[in-house]
Amino acid sequence: MKKIKFAVVGCGHIGKRHASMIIGNSDFELIALCDVKKREELGLENYSTARFFNSLDDLFSSNLEIDAVAIATPNGFHEEQALQVLENNCHVVIEKPMSLSKIGCEKIIFKALQKHKQVFCVMQNRYSPPSVWLKEILEKNILGKIFMVQINCYWNRDDRYYKPDAKTGKPTSWHGTKNLDGGTLFTQFSHFIDLMYWYFGDLTNINSRLKDFNHQKSTDFEDSGFVSFEFLDGGIGSLNYSTAVWDRNLESSITVIAENGAVKVGGQYMNEVEYCHIKDYEMPVLAESNPPNDYGPYKGSAANHHYIYENISDVLLGKGTITTNALEGMKVVDIIERIYFEKK
Repeated sequence: MKKIKFAVVGCGHIGKRHASMIIGNSDFELIALCDVKKREELGLENYSTARFFNSLDDLFSSNLEIDAVAIATPNGFHEEQALQVLENNCHVVIEKPMSLSKIGCEKIIFKALQKHKQVFCVMQNRYSPPSVWLKEILEKNILGKIFMVQINCYWNRDDRYYKPDAKTGKPTSWHGTKNLDGGTLFTQFSHFIDLMYWYFGDLTNINSRLKDFNHQKSTDFEDSGFVSFEFLDGGIGSLNYSTAVWDRNLESSITVIAENGAVKVGGQYMNEVEYCHIKDYEMPVLAESNPPNDYGPYKGSAANHHYIYENISDVLLGKGTITTNALEGMKVVDIIERIYFEKK
């Protein structure tokens, strides 16, 4: 059977993870890598069989046969690059966020429909065992009517992450810039907004209070926020987040108070069930969660990218449906935009 030929754009830590997932799946072939830096600067020894390009223009003018492209570049490039990939008749895999605006997401969706191509949005936290379990008990209505939901995301992102210039204090990389990073909710916590939307649906009556306590010199945006809202399907909720925690991540948790009981999924990355007390229900033993992505001095969300690529294989070979489709990717961006729009 013919293999699906992949290219990866952006060869940093996450780009290399995408490349390794492609190599590790027998349905795929990694044929190209693309980055603005020189190949020898990027540590790509494990991908020596893939051709290397410094731009998407060069990649597509090479006349290589490409079926799909994974985009793992800074956030602000996702929209433009996704549109170029689709214009060249390839499926596209987009790291979060899909775009930095809802309008940008709509452009990607329209182009994908025009070209009859798939858009895969990378939201790998959906695959963590506690996430799968909570989604299941919600779908089976085991908790009954939802009353309250609280999401807490308290992480560390300091000068080790933003690498500000010693004289000006401004970021020396894309992290922390408004045009390429977009903001704390786009870069750090969009996975958890995705989970919230996946569990409970859309929001209304959003009220946001945002502050910048510890990053006035290193970023162009807030580092902390209190957000309250109502769910369209009933119940009230809040999102409390910060990247101003000293030295290391504290927690990412979701607490659900409902008609038939209460649950809390916590740990540093919503990776463990801390509390479950539900009427006439016995908590099952869940599989171990995968560890977080490790970036040295700081850590990110779960290392579940292999599940993403298993799903991509199933979809492109006609054996399954997308786990996070373009409309869901757009809703995450839409919710973040509305949170920022309603800020005080």
